[in-house]
Amino acid sequence: MTRKIAILDTTLRDGEQSPGCSMDTEEKLVIARQLLRLQVDAIEAGFPVSSPGDFESVQRIAELVGDRASVVALTRAVDKDIDSAAAALKGCIRPRIHTGLGVSPSHLRDKLHITPDECVERAVHCVKYARNLCDDVQFYAEDAGRSDYEFLARVVQAVIEAGATVVNIPDTTGYSMPDEFGRRIRFLEEHVDGIDGITLSVHCHNDLGMATALSLAGVANGATQVECTINGLGERAGNTAMEEVVMAIRLHDAELDAFTQVDPREITRASRLVSSITGMNVQANKAIVGANAFAHSSGIHQDGVLKNRETYEIISPETVGAWGSRIILTARSGHAALKSRLDDLGYSFDEGTLDILYQRFLELADRKKEVYDEDLESLVNEAARDVDAIYTLESLQVSCGFPLIPTATLTLRDEAGEPHTVCEVGTGPIDAAYKTVDKIVSIRSDLAGFSVKSVSRGIDALGEVTVRVKGPEGRIFIGRGSDGDIIVSSTKAYLNALNRMISAGRLAAR
Repeated sequence: MTRKIAILDTTLRDGEQSPGCSMDTEEKLVIARQLLRLQVDAIEAGFPVSSPGDFESVQRIAELVGDRASVVALTRAVDKDIDSAAAALKGCIRPRIHTGLGVSPSHLRDKLHITPDECVERAVHCVKYARNLCDDVQFYAEDAGRSDYEFLARVVQAVIEAGATVVNIPDTTGYSMPDEFGRRIRFLEEHVDGIDGITLSVHCHNDLGMATALSLAGVANGATQVECTINGLGERAGNTAMEEVVMAIRLHDAELDAFTQVDPREITRASRLVSSITGMNVQANKAIVGANAFAHSSGIHQDGVLKNRETYEIISPETVGAWGSRIILTARSGHAALKSRLDDLGYSFDEGTLDILYQRFLELADRKKEVYDEDLESLVNEAARDVDAIYTLESLQVSCGFPLIPTATLTLRDEAGEPHTVCEVGTGPIDAAYKTVDKIVSIRSDLAGFSVKSVSRGIDALGEVTVRVKGPEGRIFIGRGSDGDIIVSSTKAYLNALNRMISAGRLAAR
């Protein structure tokens, strides 16, 4: 392996652009620390000119990172954007300004309203302007996936001559087919002078579900940097998922003549951290980091995995920091899976007894989606979040039902320790509880999202509620709460979001 593929993580910039995924500076710093544990090569920390919060995030991440990775700040091809990025990166040990503009006919005609010649002129200007402020300048050719080959090569040639050290070829809309995108990268490799002296990067979106395939096609044809996000977070259908591209390169290193320096043992931890902070749950069948990525429920698969893991697992769970393979006991499970789980629980039976238990197991499995260890124990016996709290929940009592009017009586204690008790009615028990909170907290907000999931098993499971609350200025605040009572969970989650909103307002007023 001779080619190192640099990993630029843009979770904190492009990933945050996912609706409902905005993060405050402290949350970004938590993720940045995890990115350092992953050993990524570059962290795109934000778009400094877009807001004071993004400006501060880039500054503080640059301080945190030191010399362990490049810190990248995004700009448009506008002088004031570049000035803002340079100011945010001031003092950064390994700063990089990421500037550029659209190069496709659609972007030139409909978005920028400029000619191809004007595009080249602006591209050259922004790179030269940025190079006067920073030695490491990355140029992005937005919507390169739908651009003309010859014109794209012309732009890339011009920005390299202007001083770009990294050139980013994005498939901004996720439109390309992998073979075609690979040919595009190969065309640039063969037709642009000096391209072997810079880092050629790819940034692919997942609109057609092919972001990872597109990025790997780019690597196979000469790209030496992949831009990606944890869990594939990003605009619309998201970006290339870091965990997917890193593990694909790891498993096909000889074929791609490539490697990365990312520590895969930190992947699962990173995935769960980003999911927790953003409130974006990872789908169960998500590659590498999904809950079912190393789970087996088919009897045929279970038998194979129990005999040799490699029959159905191409990645060891421990390699990516996961807990291990899981045999999920369902009505499709066979004798081998049941015997293995009983052995794990310390039970040993002769074949005749095991046959009897297996029949009883199937009867139970037909009534349940999944049979847990607790169920097996019974079967055998039968056979022989934060945000510092500004307001805290002290008590909640709810009455509801038909034909009762849902009513909530709630007591909150403020940061001074004073209790506040109110009673309200609502259209339902959660609505009534939320109205009592609103009456005490007295802050204008709108509930923008509500979801609930079980964090343990059985009818008495803890319920975890995640809410998204929109503040007065349109900013989304995420709150979480868990309790055995789902109404209490919902109230805790809502209060958590409002506490975050109040804290952010106080911080902005300083």
